Amino acid sequence: MAHGVPIKSAEELEMSRRAGRLAAEVLAMVEPYVVPGVSTETLDRICHDHIVNVQGAIPANVGYQGYPKTVLTSVNQVVCHGIPSADKILKKGDIVNIDVAVIKDGWFGDTSRMYFVGAPSVLARRLVETTYEAMLAGIRQVKPGATLGDVGHAIQSVAHREQFSVVREYCGHGIGQIYHDEPQVLHYGQRGGGLRLEPGMVFTIEPMLNAGKRETRQLPDGWTVVTKDRSLSAQWEHMVAVTSEGYEVLTPWPGGTGAYAPV
Repeated sequence: MAHGVPIKSAEELEMSRRAGRLAAEVLAMVEPYVVPGVSTETLDRICHDHIVNVQGAIPANVGYQGYPKTVLTSVNQVVCHGIPSADKILKKGDIVNIDVAVIKDGWFGDTSRMYFVGAPSVLARRLVETTYEAMLAGIRQVKPGATLGDVGHAIQSVAHREQFSVVREYCGHGIGQIYHDEPQVLHYGQRGGGLRLEPGMVFTIEPMLNAGKRETRQLPDGWTVVTKDRSLSAQWEHMVAVTSEGYEVLTPWPGGTGAYAPV
């Protein structure tokens, strides 16, 4: 442990790497099904069946703090934690984040990405692509001796350059044999501030950017979080390990994802 943050051995990193790759594989697998006319409930079932029947893994979200589904599906103005539903039918122009977590041999893998449903608006495309760029900017700050403030500052700098706002109520997190562990990874901050990074730390970087103001509200279902001003929101998430020389992305998307190739 370093400052309350677990330091993983080479063997433990391999377990995290394996779980992360499985989670990433789910996002690649489901991509062809993210089309106009599909329900988010159907996408959830496809992901569940793949995790259980193909991967031999456990869907980490099912039952977690009472959550009822396998993935989280956040469409358009939904910032995060959208619950899949038979009533939520995707339509042309939608943007959707699918967030998946799996457990393999007691280790958690957690990742999310954005999908376009048909052709997006100019604003939607710019938001999604900027959020991805912001995540990469944060990841590229990761190295021994850097700080979490460096990560957050890089993310918010990209967001603010495009006049987008950074959601502050939700953050990245440590992950391993515990789903949400230390440290908390804020997506804003000051250079040189916060926890100093050491090899063996593993955490998620998962910025949420809004096209409008950063304020959010939670719906009465107790899970779904939306932008207060109903503006579009986007999120991307990778698991990252601090290595002796820099970083390793533990959730690389197999084959890349179009313009969004693995880091």
